[in-house]
Amino acid sequence: MDDEEYSTITIDGKKLLRHTPANPAPLGLVAFGMTTVLLNFSNAGFFGLSSMILAMALAYGGTAQIIASAMEYRNGNTFATLAFGSFGFFWYSFAILLIMPKLNLATAPNSASLAAYLFMWGVFTAVMFIATIKISRGLQVVFSTLAILFFLLALGAITGNSTITLIAGYEGIFVGLSAMYVGLAEVINETHGRKVLPT
Repeated sequence: MDDEEYSTITIDGKKLLRHTPANPAPLGLVAFGMTTVLLNFSNAGFFGLSSMILAMALAYGGTAQIIASAMEYRNGNTFATLAFGSFGFFWYSFAILLIMPKLNLATAPNSASLAAYLFMWGVFTAVMFIATIKISRGLQVVFSTLAILFFLLALGAITGNSTITLIAGYEGIFVGLSAMYVGLAEVINETHGRKVLPT
């Protein structure tokens, strides 16, 4: 039994163990943030889309967020369960979307279907933003800018306008850095036992 996962409380003179699990949100936020930054370096034109991004999408952006979602489920956090689970599987779907045509298992999406894919993720994120209004300012920044990112990418896909995709790339770098900041700030604040960085 991990001593850090349990604390003792005294009730009627009896010492009882209380389950105090770790906060999985930093794992989910940093996994999402780092993968988003790297993908949007590509959208911003710093380098091409390569196996590095696909590896991050599957191993960290995808798997780590799904693990964080399962941990949040155990903690009874519905919002985080849905957010981390959904975006974890988003990264899997993104990687599969790119890999399947290379393996001749399906045709690559045309501009309309890719725009629809990105637009629906934008709608989902915009609705999730409404929930963040009751949670924290940091998450409001992450979800509002992420919704804008999806809509920009959808617009870039449907119009074929590379300038829109370039703008989306820089905006996406901000989204990813924001998510990383919130996740790492939660770790630093918990470690220090006080609010060192605002979230």
